[in-house]
Amino acid sequence: MHGIEAVDPFVFRLSIFVLAVFVGYFVVWSVTPALHTPLMSVTNAISSVIVVGALLATGVALATNDQGPLWARAFGFVALIFACINIFGGFLVTQRMLAMYKKKQK
Repeated sequence: MHGIEAVDPFVFRLSIFVLAVFVGYFVVWSVTPALHTPLMSVTNAISSVIVVGALLATGVALATNDQGPLWARAFGFVALIFACINIFGGFLVTQRMLAMYKKKQK
C-alpha cells in the first residue's frame, strides 16, 4: 500500500475524547428538568464506582505490604477526592431540586 499511514494513537484517543465532550455537552443540556434528579442519581452511582476503584488503587498495595507505584497511588487519591466532591455536590443539587417541588408551608 502506497501513501497510507497509521494514525498516531494519541491523536486517535484525543479525537475520541473531544467528540465525547461535545456529545456529552449536548446530551446533558437537552435533558428536561423533570429528568434532572434521576440523572443526578445515576451520576452519583457512577461516582461511587469510581470511589471503589480509587480506594483499590490507593489502598490495596498498602494492605499487602507492597509499596506499588507511587504514581498509581497518587492518581487513585486524586480520583478519590474528585469523586467524593462529585458525590457530595450531586446530593446537594438533588436535595435542592427536590425542595423546589415541595409545597411551601404557610
